[in-house]
Amino acid sequence: MTGSGVRRGRLSPLSIAGWAGLAVLLGGAFLAALGGLNQTTYGAANFVERYLDAVADDDLATAITTPGVALDDEELTARSLPADVSTAMLRSGVIEAGPEDVRIVDDVVNDDGTHTVTASYRLDTAILQTDFAVRAIDPLYGLLNRWEFVESPIAVIDVTAAHNPLFTVGDLTLDTRALKSGDELTAFTQTAPYLAIAPAAYEFGYSDTLVSAVPVPVTAELGSRVAVTVDAQPTADFVKRVQTQVDAYLDGCATQPVLQPSDCPFGIEIDDRVLGVPAWSIVDYPDVTLTAGDTAFDMPPTDGMAHISVEVQSLFDGEISQLEEDRPFKLALSATIRPDDSIAIQLKQTD
Repeated sequence: MTGSGVRRGRLSPLSIAGWAGLAVLLGGAFLAALGGLNQTTYGAANFVERYLDAVADDDLATAITTPGVALDDEELTARSLPADVSTAMLRSGVIEAGPEDVRIVDDVVNDDGTHTVTASYRLDTAILQTDFAVRAIDPLYGLLNRWEFVESPIAVIDVTAAHNPLFTVGDLTLDTRALKSGDELTAFTQTAPYLAIAPAAYEFGYSDTLVSAVPVPVTAELGSRVAVTVDAQPTADFVKRVQTQVDAYLDGCATQPVLQPSDCPFGIEIDDRVLGVPAWSIVDYPDVTLTAGDTAFDMPPTDGMAHISVEVQSLFDGEISQLEEDRPFKLALSATIRPDDSIAIQLKQTD
């Protein structure tokens, strides 16, 4: 009896060889593709370029989380920075200009396996070329290269806020007293370090009703430490408000019906008998000018003129007359801004 069924055939040696060859080809193609990815998309040069692009795009969240960017306690100590150094500038909206026209110039493999990636870019109006040292870390999925910076590109900017504790950088306003306490809080000039992403250009300044500082550009290069001074000076409104207080003070002095008004910069001594009530008036008010001193904004001794009018009788011959006399005086003071933005004035002794 003849049965029907499917005949199971065996692969010939040629077929096995064909499949094996295909597997080798596919494996080779995979390894070649993987190698290509590791040389390009996952290469050291591309790692640096992605970081620079993140800075240029003001994507600070990506930039500061790039491996090797964040500073640990040991690195902070090596840079002579406190563990609580301000990271307030490590956010979007602070950078004035990031690296543009980025071009990788070279990628050199060093003897220790690290790479020196040289990048050229434009930062504001300057063309710069910088070497980035990077090294491999645990690969992604065990196959794709990953990298980190050997040394963090983070810069440190020491900001001196002269004559006013506040400053602006980008769209951010910061207070240099934020991490201070005790007597440090009252200093007229404050200095504080800030971590800043690099390479990048920044602009520091400050402006409000009472003080204003000319904007100062700062370029933070790779791992650098730079200093900037935000020099706040009195505005016209500040001077006007001090002038108003000075005028009111002198007017108050002029209302005192005595020869020597108390706590006032002018007065007169008369040898004759005073018959009437002395009447003072201010002929010329001192013109207020303010410059920054060590602890406050100072007005140097400035000329003013008061006038005395009083009836007197001569002790020599008894003649009665009306004394009318201009009395020059000088006024000096210091002015400070209180926390509520009011102005405190302290009069100074003049020679």
